[in-house]
Amino acid sequence: MKYINTFILIVLLFSVTTYGAKPKSFSLVSPDGKLSVKIELNDKIYYSLAYEGHQLIDPSPISMELEGGLVLGRNPIAKKNKTISVNQNLTPLYGKRKVINDHFNELTITFKENYSITTRIYNEGFAYRFGYDKKGEIIVKNEEAVFNFSGDFKIWASHPLTNDFEHSYEDFYKHRNISQFPDTMAMLPVLVQTGFNVSLAITETNLEDYPGFHLVKSADSKTGLKAVFPKVPTKWKPGGYSNFNLVVEERTDYIAKTTGQRTFPWRIMKIATTDAQFLDTDLVYKLSDAHDENMDFSWVRPGKVAWDWWSAINLLGVDFKSGINTESYKYYIDFASENGIEYINLDEGWSDQYDLMKLSDQINLKEIIDYGKEKGVGVILWCVHYPLDEKLEEAMNQFEEMGVKGLKIDFMNRDDQVMVNYYHRIAKAAAEHKLLVNFHGAYKPAGLHRKYPNVINREAVRGLEYNKFNKQGTTPEHAVTIPFIRMMAGPMDYTPGAMTNAQKANFGMFFERPMSQGTRCQQLAMFVVYEAPLQMLSDAPTAYQAEPDILKFLSGVPTTWDETVAIGGKVGDYAVIARKSGNTWYVGGMTDWDARTLEIDFSFLEKGKYKAQIFQDGINADRIGNDYKKLEMTLDANSKHEFKLAPGGGFVIKITAL
Repeated sequence: MKYINTFILIVLLFSVTTYGAKPKSFSLVSPDGKLSVKIELNDKIYYSLAYEGHQLIDPSPISMELEGGLVLGRNPIAKKNKTISVNQNLTPLYGKRKVINDHFNELTITFKENYSITTRIYNEGFAYRFGYDKKGEIIVKNEEAVFNFSGDFKIWASHPLTNDFEHSYEDFYKHRNISQFPDTMAMLPVLVQTGFNVSLAITETNLEDYPGFHLVKSADSKTGLKAVFPKVPTKWKPGGYSNFNLVVEERTDYIAKTTGQRTFPWRIMKIATTDAQFLDTDLVYKLSDAHDENMDFSWVRPGKVAWDWWSAINLLGVDFKSGINTESYKYYIDFASENGIEYINLDEGWSDQYDLMKLSDQINLKEIIDYGKEKGVGVILWCVHYPLDEKLEEAMNQFEEMGVKGLKIDFMNRDDQVMVNYYHRIAKAAAEHKLLVNFHGAYKPAGLHRKYPNVINREAVRGLEYNKFNKQGTTPEHAVTIPFIRMMAGPMDYTPGAMTNAQKANFGMFFERPMSQGTRCQQLAMFVVYEAPLQMLSDAPTAYQAEPDILKFLSGVPTTWDETVAIGGKVGDYAVIARKSGNTWYVGGMTDWDARTLEIDFSFLEKGKYKAQIFQDGINADRIGNDYKKLEMTLDANSKHEFKLAPGGGFVIKITAL
């Protein structure tokens, strides 16, 4: 599958090589003229950002220190600069829409010491990156990336409890003023709400052969943040939960050793004038590298997955002992086949967890995979990351030969250069063997899902699993925070679909009999609101079979879309998204622990009459989370309808033309 530019216009706006006085400042404006960036050359390179005349970011330094004393960006002398405008359409293999418009203005400044800064500005955001052009290997000691906000704005940020570079991006988001930012690092993305009715989110992409960054308070400004990077690890050992992590014991004094002829990751600032605009953005995708056109990804098949681990394989009414055994997994396959579900997932139990070539005698893996082939259901296998790496080629060959369709790879818990390179190595090897990849225990998406479309989903989110083993679990407030912040970086494997649903007073943590916080309809809405090309059905097959209406809806809801419309939302309060597949629209809405009434305007529909099938919170859902009501009505583009959401509630609508 190739990315085809259905319409492309590239205009050279300004290109100059200077030999006399060197320019000291440069400006770049978004296509709509609202967002502007200024680049100033003083003792360092500084950038500042404004929206409709309101200063968002004051002059902030950027630089890169190389071993040997050279600092890219210190006392910069510009040699030449070039500005272009690009307007093109991208057609991804799958995702939130069939066509992505990619319209931006770009300025590249080339400096005396063989380096460059490229800034790119869209109507929806700004990004910059370094480039370097020197043969051989270089060592990057550090990179300076500063965000000096012009006021004490509000910030949504998630801080790893470990306060170090070894974590899985799975914590709650806190809302506070920048001046109240704690003395701990924050993971990306973060979202900043200014006082000018405009917000911005910070993240990165094109992360390759280089570490990811976190944010800490700037020592030079009460309202500034700066990037911090993990040093390159040189020694590690198994540790953490069940020795599934590789815990770093020693690090170098630099952040990357890499080639001297390359571009570095994009530093991104997504701009939005409403919170809802964060629900539907392609900015990270646009700024990521396209896949190699010589690689075939036509075999990549998005879809839903019947998942075993969350429900503890609690099968009811069967005539065999349910658990990690061949009979149970054949039941999962039958369930998937009968309901148009593309995959089943086998978590722990199919192999020795530390040697993937030692298959478990609890199940007959080949028999399960072959049975799935007969039924048209693929098998995805979970594994710990480093045992896979230890026997990578042997394992990949065996998986391909057996007919495995994908891997769920877990417990990386780092984003230093060594681990970032692991992701690329695995993605490439899996692509060569036609295997999907779902990274868990992972850092946030940073472009890999565009370069390797077989990387079909990623965790990097506090998901439903926390209700099994953490008393706080994952709450409805969190559920309506992550689509605005975490999801802007790319797909997320939250794993929804719980069929036991509890209000706050009734929630309990039971590892073998888990439940969700919030209502049944909030769980259903997640299948529309959350972007997940590979989407788990977390509960047991028999739990769904007991409720045919729910099962019919979940069987039919797509995981990829032709069009997406963000209808409304407020970070941490509620979110409403409409998505279209073929001629059918789906609308999902969710709220936090506050009951609320949401009016939905259906003006996104084309002309004509439509039948709407609705699942909404039942009248007793404020006490019994499972309670829901199913109804039907006729709609058109002039329709508006109010939905009453219980605390932690939601609704979902399937809309088909009459």
